[in-house]
Amino acid sequence: MNRRRLIVLAALVAVVVAAMFTRGFGLFPARPATELSLYGNVDIREVDMGFRVGGRISAIGVDEGAKVARGQLLATLDTASIDSRIAESDARVAQAQANYDKARNGARAQDVGQARARVAAAQAVYDNAQRDYARRQALVEPGAISRDLWEQTRTERDRAAAQLAEARQALSLLQAGTRREDVAAAAAELKSAQAARASVGTDQSDTRLVAATAGTVVTRAREPGAIVQPGETVLTLSIDRPMRIRAYVAETDLARIGPGMKVQVKADGNAKAYRGTIGYIAPRAEFTPKSVETENLRTDLVYQVRVIVDDPDDALRQGQPVTIAVIGARARHAD
Repeated sequence: MNRRRLIVLAALVAVVVAAMFTRGFGLFPARPATELSLYGNVDIREVDMGFRVGGRISAIGVDEGAKVARGQLLATLDTASIDSRIAESDARVAQAQANYDKARNGARAQDVGQARARVAAAQAVYDNAQRDYARRQALVEPGAISRDLWEQTRTERDRAAAQLAEARQALSLLQAGTRREDVAAAAAELKSAQAARASVGTDQSDTRLVAATAGTVVTRAREPGAIVQPGETVLTLSIDRPMRIRAYVAETDLARIGPGMKVQVKADGNAKAYRGTIGYIAPRAEFTPKSVETENLRTDLVYQVRVIVDDPDDALRQGQPVTIAVIGARARHAD
């Protein structure tokens, strides 16, 4: 009897164990996994720093490995030639400003007074010539004066009349002031000189190389005294904040993740688990890159995922391979 009970009990245990391993002999679905592992590398983000203008490097204040802050002065160019151009531009602006002020203000009171005096003098000459003309006109026919004297008298009268008209026109021009077209031309000349001065000022500011962002100097390509061309690389900065990780998710796991999900990041040889957030998932698929290893075949389609590390430190380096655990990944649905 005991033996029979043992046999029944052993059979019952075997059935239970088989049911556990087969999920109720296939009648119950497997419990979906809630963790997803992704593989990728810390992004390498660098910026080549150079001067917008060419010249001779006078100083470089940082070396390779130095941490720099945004806006920090990194290097400078010799400014002797720029200083000369600035002095020349300043002189041209001053000259253009004087011409514009002269055109806008018009004639001075002294100039108008001189023009009035010239009109008065021309009027006196004309009146005298007119009196001679009127007196001698009655004498020419009787022959009291010669024809030559009469012609000379008439010529003097006409010349005096022309000079009087010229003086009056000169006075009228001074009283009317400068023409609007001349004022506009002087204003345009002033703006052109000011724009040229601003351009030289920009060149002067570009002789100072400042860090566009915080980072680490990884390459010092040139040294003081070197002549560089515009845009030539002088320093290379590595941008390590924010720290980004480029990973890939298989097409079959794409529905399990989404932007904003929290992840854990681990690197080989580093015991620390870094916190991160999925910030971007590519809208289009691509073939698995050669540098990425997944459990699927390399010809499978994958989607690029960007992870932002929330608590980076210097132990996590750019280009380093990492493993990303998406703890709250959605369950994979069966086909």
